[in-house]
This record gives sequence, C-alpha cells and structure tokens, in this order.
Amino acid sequence: MRQAINKVRKIIHVDMDCFYAAVEMRDNPQLRDVPIAVGGNGARSVLCTCNYKAREFGVRSAMPNSRAKALCPDLVIIDGRMSVYQQVSQQIRAIFLRYTDIIEPLSLDEAFLDVTDADFCSGSATLIAKQIRADIFRELGLTASAGIAPNKFLAKIASDENKPNGQCVIPPDQVDNFVAEMPLRKIPGIGPKTGEKLLAAGFETCADIRISSVAKLHTIVGKFANSLYMRSFGIDQRALETERVRKSLAIETTLAQDIDSIEQCRQILSNLFSKLLLRLEKHADRSIVKQTVKIKFADFQQTTVDVQSNSCREDVFIELLQRAMTRADSRKVRLIGLSLGFSNKEPNEAQSQLALF
Repeated sequence: MRQAINKVRKIIHVDMDCFYAAVEMRDNPQLRDVPIAVGGNGARSVLCTCNYKAREFGVRSAMPNSRAKALCPDLVIIDGRMSVYQQVSQQIRAIFLRYTDIIEPLSLDEAFLDVTDADFCSGSATLIAKQIRADIFRELGLTASAGIAPNKFLAKIASDENKPNGQCVIPPDQVDNFVAEMPLRKIPGIGPKTGEKLLAAGFETCADIRISSVAKLHTIVGKFANSLYMRSFGIDQRALETERVRKSLAIETTLAQDIDSIEQCRQILSNLFSKLLLRLEKHADRSIVKQTVKIKFADFQQTTVDVQSNSCREDVFIELLQRAMTRADSRKVRLIGLSLGFSNKEPNEAQSQLALF
C-alpha cells in the first residue's frame, strides 16, 4: 500500500532508546544503574549497543570490546538475546497498529508511521506520538523517542533531537528555518568520509548546499547529489514502504586471530559458504543477481569485490576472495564476509518473468 504524497503529510519516526540494552535493564533490575553493553564477549567482538550510562564514558555501538573496556573498565557486556528482542519488537508494532496501518519498519527498534489520515487525538500527530510512547512505556516498560514532521527525512532527524525519552516536532511552516542551518553530517547517507569531502569543498550546512548546484555536488558525492540538494530544502517525497523486499543476504565472521594466508582465508570462506546456503533456503523464491566478498584488514580498512551472478557458487566466492586479497598490501585479515544480492523485483514478479523465457 502506497499513500498519496500530494498533500502535507504527518510522519512520525519512533526510535527506541538503546533498545537491546533497555530490554536487558528491564529484565534484570541489577543492571539499571551500571554501564552495560550488548554484544559478543570475545576479545575481538564488537558491541551492538550500550546504555546511556556507558555512553558517558565514550562507549558506542560497533566499538570493539577491547576499546570499550579501555574507556569503561566497569562495563558489563551481555550476550544478546535476539529472540527476546524480536518478540518485544512485535509487541511494539502491535501498539503502532492501533493508530495506523501505514508503517515502514527500519529495524527491530525503529519505524516510520504515516498518521496523515488518522482520527486519533483529533488528528494531531504530536499527540499521537506522545500517546504511542506512553503506551510503550506503560505496557512494555521501555522508553522511546519520536520525531514528527511532514516527511521521512525530517522525522528521522527530529527523533534524535530530544533523546532519550523525548520528542521533537517540525511543523511545515518551520521546515525552512530548521533545515537551513542544519549541519550536513545530520543528513542520513552522509558519513564521516563524505562529510570531510563536502567540508573541504566549502559545504558545512544545508544553506551552503542551497546556493550551489546539482552538477557541482555530483563531482563530490556522485549520484547522491540530487537527493542532497533536495534535502537541503527539506524536501523528501518518498512514500513509506509498508512491504519491504529483502535486497541481500549476508554472513560474516570476525576472526579470533588475524590471518594472512590465502589457504586460511579459503577455509574460513568454505565454512561461511555452508552457513550461507542454509540461510538461503528460507529465500528460495528470490532471484540472485550478485555475489560479493568483503574483507576487513587488521588496520580496520575494508574492501569488497563483487560480480554479477545468478546463483550461489563457492568457486565464484573463492575467485572474488583471491581478487580481494591482492589488495592486502601485507596486511593481515581480521574479518571475512560473503553476501548475495537479490533482484529488486517482487518474488512472484521475478518468477513470472523467468517463466516467460
């Protein structure tokens, strides 16, 4: 279902506060006042998330355990309970459905909601967001933050403004002022490297982008140029994707010790390939279009090599691995990953087209 985009919309972005860690603190009161993180406990594991107590020490998600422990020696690292998080996520979605059925889930802990035509709370998106957050806290014992705006782009940015356990509203008549002086680093899709390129070219805020051109931006950020230019004016006409199709399937492993021989890498690849095949069984209706190998080196720099492919073949992955290893430059390997890219077509559509030929 895709909603019309020719009128002012009311979009809510709900983002749970340190979701995995919050569930662990809720289920184990002894953890509520101590810095905790969720992730593997191995020396080379990385964190999935952490609570706000841990963040006071500079601990962040995706940080290696060793670094996190150095910053916060008292950090308690807990093994994740994915089945529990999935169950809680379903309960949160059930709450969303009381207010609208136009929902685009982004992950277990965040989603967009379109309440443009909702009758609840006299049609006020601000009050609906407040009520949703109250329902989540009362029924699940968890806090959430929310952003309310005329489109997805602004709603997502707004949800981060008053974290944790808060919300931010950007009314249509305030969009221009809100966006103009907004740092470009806040725009989804602009990472540290892209941000550095833009800054070096004299672009720091959306106001700087507005006085430039798509053509000039294209020389810096490529195909993201048009989208970036539109975002600088607060424009985002994307409809919510209520039925999302998986675009890829991936598996990777961080090694207990760095390795440097191609033989060792091939052995790891073979083990990953077997696991990837098992996961692929659940997506037998999808059409494969690409195979990719990812390698992260000991210095944390990574490289990927891919090729168009209509099947999942180990010999293709091995060839991609060998090509990737030519970029090692004497560096050892820290992580190896395999992934499959799927056709963008719906499964039924893809199968129908295959049947024609």
